[in-house]
Amino acid sequence: MGWGNIYRRRMSVFSMAILIYLDYKAVQQREKWIKKSKISALWQRAHERNAKRVLNLIIKLEGLWVKLGQYLSTRADVLPEPYISLLKQLQDSLPPRPVQEVSQTIERELGESMGGMFMDFVETPLATASIAQVHRATLVDGRQVVVKVQHQGIKTIILEDLKNAKSIVDWIAWAEPQYDFNPIIDEWCKEAPKELDFNSEAENTRIVSANLGCKNKHEDSNKKPAYEVDVLIPEVIQSSETVLILEFMDGIRLNDCESLEAFGVNKQKVVEEITRAYAHQIYVDGFFNGDPHPGNFLVSKDPPHRPILLDFGLTKKLSSSMKQALAKMFLAAAEGDHVALLSAFAEMGLRLRLDVPEQAMEVSTLFFRTSTPANEAFETVKNLSEQRAKNLKVIQEKMKLNQKEVKRFNPVDAFPGDIVIFSRVLNLLRGLSSTMNVRIVYLDIMRPFAEYVLQVGINKEPSVSAEWIYSKPIHSDVEAKLRDFLVELGNDGKILGIQVCAYKDGEVIIDTSAGMLGRYDPRPVQPDSLFPVFSVTKGITAGMLHWLVDDGKLKLEENIANIWPEFKSNGKDLIKVHHVLNHTSGLHNVSVDLSSENPLLICDWDECLNRIALSAPETEPGQEQLYHYLSFGWLCGGIIERASGKKFQEILEEGIIQPLSIDGELYIGIPPGVESRLASLTIDTDDLNKVSGINNRSDLRLPSSFQPDKISQLAAITPAVFNMLNIRRAIIPAANGHCSARALARYYAALADGGVVPPPHSCLSKPPLGSHPHIPKFPSHKTSKKQKGTKNKELLAALKNKTNNSEHGHKYTKDLEGGSHIRTASGDTYARLINIETSSSNTSTTDSISNTDEPQSSNVRKIFNNPRIHDAFLGVGDYGDLALPNGRFGLGFKRYNTRDGSYIGFGHSGMGGSTGFCDVNNRFAIAVTLNKMSFGATTGRIIHFVCSELNLPVPEDYLRFAEVEHDTPQDLGQPLIN
Repeated sequence: MGWGNIYRRRMSVFSMAILIYLDYKAVQQREKWIKKSKISALWQRAHERNAKRVLNLIIKLEGLWVKLGQYLSTRADVLPEPYISLLKQLQDSLPPRPVQEVSQTIERELGESMGGMFMDFVETPLATASIAQVHRATLVDGRQVVVKVQHQGIKTIILEDLKNAKSIVDWIAWAEPQYDFNPIIDEWCKEAPKELDFNSEAENTRIVSANLGCKNKHEDSNKKPAYEVDVLIPEVIQSSETVLILEFMDGIRLNDCESLEAFGVNKQKVVEEITRAYAHQIYVDGFFNGDPHPGNFLVSKDPPHRPILLDFGLTKKLSSSMKQALAKMFLAAAEGDHVALLSAFAEMGLRLRLDVPEQAMEVSTLFFRTSTPANEAFETVKNLSEQRAKNLKVIQEKMKLNQKEVKRFNPVDAFPGDIVIFSRVLNLLRGLSSTMNVRIVYLDIMRPFAEYVLQVGINKEPSVSAEWIYSKPIHSDVEAKLRDFLVELGNDGKILGIQVCAYKDGEVIIDTSAGMLGRYDPRPVQPDSLFPVFSVTKGITAGMLHWLVDDGKLKLEENIANIWPEFKSNGKDLIKVHHVLNHTSGLHNVSVDLSSENPLLICDWDECLNRIALSAPETEPGQEQLYHYLSFGWLCGGIIERASGKKFQEILEEGIIQPLSIDGELYIGIPPGVESRLASLTIDTDDLNKVSGINNRSDLRLPSSFQPDKISQLAAITPAVFNMLNIRRAIIPAANGHCSARALARYYAALADGGVVPPPHSCLSKPPLGSHPHIPKFPSHKTSKKQKGTKNKELLAALKNKTNNSEHGHKYTKDLEGGSHIRTASGDTYARLINIETSSSNTSTTDSISNTDEPQSSNVRKIFNNPRIHDAFLGVGDYGDLALPNGRFGLGFKRYNTRDGSYIGFGHSGMGGSTGFCDVNNRFAIAVTLNKMSFGATTGRIIHFVCSELNLPVPEDYLRFAEVEHDTPQDLGQPLIN
C-alpha cells in the first residue's frame, strides 16, 4: 500500500469521526429547544444517518474496520437499533475478492495446483469477512472441506488501521476524558496481528477442540459433569500462513431466524451452551477464543442441534494465577464478597487510584449482569448511564472534585491486558444473547466453571502437592520435623492454611507457612500473609494498655471514670483499669445487646464506646472473673484513647508496630490495600460438632451469653461475618486482629524478654518482615495536559488525604508526635533480660516470675521499662492484689501453667485456634495462625509437638492433646475461652 493510499484512508477515518462527533454534539444542543415528545425522533434520525455513514465507510475501507463493525453489531444491549440492523450485514456478507486472486494464494501457499488438490472447488464463497473469505470444496480423496483464504495485502491494511484507531481513541480520550478506551486499543494492537497467521489459527483450533473434548462426546449429554460442554469444532486438515483447510460442517447461521425455526432449534439452549463453552475456555482451560461474534457460530442441523464454534484466529492464553483471579472475581461478584473482589483485582494487576469498594462491587456485578433482549436495549442503556452518573458522584464527593475535574479523573491506575479480551468476550456474548432475543443468567451458567478452577487448585493435600509447604530455608532441626508433622495434619484434613513461627533465646528457630489462603483461594500461604486471629487480638490490646502504664500515662489502680467521665454512669464509678484487664469488671455481657440489635453495629467504633459508657455491670468489680469476649476490646480501647489523647491506631503503631519493625503485618482493623494478602476463614465441621456437644460447664468461667451451646451457633456464622470487608476494616480490639505468625511471634518474643526488642527477624524469611508499607498508598492521579498548577496539587492532596481514612473516621497515619518511643536502657533505666546461662530453667512461682534488675548496655532497645513487667502481665507478685489469685487470666493475658500449678508464661488464643504464647523462663515464644477454625485442637498439637522437641515444659492447656488419640468434646473446653 502506497503512502497516498495510507493518507487517504487516514483522512477518511478522521474526517468521518469528526463529522459524527459534531453531529451528536449538535443534537445535544438542539434537544434543549424542542418539545420532549419530539426528542426521541430527533435522536432516531441522528442514529440512522450516522449508522449509514459508519457502514459505508467500513465497506469502503474493509480491513480492521470490518472487525470493529462486527463487534458493534453484536452490542444490541447498548447500541441503538439503527446501528445493529445495518452493521450486522458485516458479519459475513462483504464483497468477495476475485476467484483468480484466491486461486493464486492457494497454489502459492500450498505448492500444488488447484486441480491437484481439489476434486471440486465452489467459486462463490460461503462467506467473506474482514481478513479472509471461505469457499466450500471437495478434496481429491472425497472429503468435504472449507478453504479459508486470506485477502492479499490485508496485513499492511490491518496494521495501518490499528495506528489510525489508536489515534482516534487518543483524540476521544482528550475530548471526552470519561471515555478513555486506551487499554482496550492497546491490547487489540497487541493481539489483532495474530489473526493474520493461519498456522497459528490451526494450532489454536486443535487446542480448543481438545480442551472442550469435541472428539469425545457423551452419549447422554444430560449426564455430563457440570463443567463439561457439548459443542462441535471442525477438524483441521491443512494450513499455511494464509490458507486454512477445515472439515466441512453443515450448519445454520445464527442470523438465519427462519431456518432456526424450521429446524426446531431452541435458541435459549444454544446460546447457553455457547456461554458454557466460553466459561470452560476461560476458567478451566485458560485459553479462549476472543472473537465470539454471531458470524463465528453455526448450529448443527441434526439433533440435538449443537453449536459449532468457528474462527480461532484471535485467542488469548491466561496464566494460572490470572485464571484463578478471574474466577475469584466472578465468585466475589456473585457472593457480594468485597474482600475477595479487591484481592482478585490486586492479583490480576488491576489497580485503583482510590478506595471505593462499594462502587467496585457494583461495577463487577454489572459486568456479569444477566443479558437483556434487544427490545430492552434502551432501558439497559438508561440504567447503565444512571449507574455511571451515580458512581461519578461518589468519586466527586470522595475526591472533592468539581464537574470538570471529575470528568478527567480516571479511577483506574492500571488495567491488565488480559482483562481487555476477557471483557470483550463477555460483551460479545451479551450482545449475541440480545441479538438472539434470549435472556442469559451468567452468574448461574458460568459459576460451576469458576468454582471448578479454584477447587482444583485447593483440593491438593500435602501428599499430592510438593508446594504445600511454602518453599524457604529451614532454620532448625525442630522446624524440619515440624514441617513433616504439618504435612501429616494436612493429609488428615486438619489444615487449610497455616503459619507457625517461634523464637528461642531471642532468635528465630521456626518460620513456616503452608497450605492455601482460603476455600476459594488456592494461592499459597506466604510468610507475610495476614490471618484473622480473633481473641489473640486481646493480647495485643492489653500490651498497648500496659505500654501506656509503663509510659506514665495511666495507672492500673486508676478508676476508669477519672479518665473517661462518661463511663461513670450506672454504677461503674468503682471499676478500675485492672478490673478490665482481669475480666472482673462485671461488663462481660455488654456486647450481647450490640450483636442482637444489629451484628454490623460492632463496626461503629464511636457507637460501641458510647454503649460501653452507658452500660451497667452485672457483678461487683473484682469479685468474679467472667470472660469479656467482646466488651474487653472496647473497654481497653476507650481507656487507651482517653489516657493517651490519641487514636487507637496511633498508639498501636507507636507502641508496638514501629519499635518491633513489623510494619504491614499486624493490624487491628485493616487499611485499604492489603486485601490480596488476607487469608479467608472456613470452619472445621468435625470440631464444630464436638463443641455443640459440650454442656455448659461452670469451670469454664464463661458469661451466660458465651456458653458452649451459643459458641457453636456463633462459630457457624463467624467465617461469613469476619470475612466481610467492613468487619475486617473496623476496629474491634477484642476480636479482629489481622497478622502474620512471624509478626505475632516477634511481639511475644519481646514480651518474653521483658519488652526487649529482638534482633532483626531472620533474613531467610522472604519478603523481609517489616518491608511492607504499614498503610499502603494509592497511585497518584495522572492528570491530563489541560490540568496544571495548583489544581494538580489540590487534586493530589485530596487523593492523599482521602485514601488515609478508615470507614469509622480514624486516620491511619505514621505522623506520630514524639517519634516511635523506642526506649533505650541507660543510666537508672533497666531492661528485663533473662540470664542466658539459666534460660533452660523451669523454675517459677505464683508470687513472682523470674524478673531481673540488672542494668544493661545502652544499645538495648525495649518497649517496656518496668523490670517486673511479667508480674504485671500475670497479675502476681507486687501485682497480685490486682487479679483474682486462681483465675485463668492475669492482667490482660491468659496464664499458662504446668500441672504442678506453677506459671511458666502467658499469651492469648482465639476462637479459631490462632495463638500467641511465651514461656518467660525459657525465653521461648511461639505463634500459630490458621484459617480453618479448629477451636484449639490443631494448635494444641502443634505447640505440644514443638515444646516436646525442644524439651520445654508443655502448658497444661496443650499437654492433654498428646494424651488422647481422638479429641473429645471435653478436650476442646479450655482453648475455647481465650
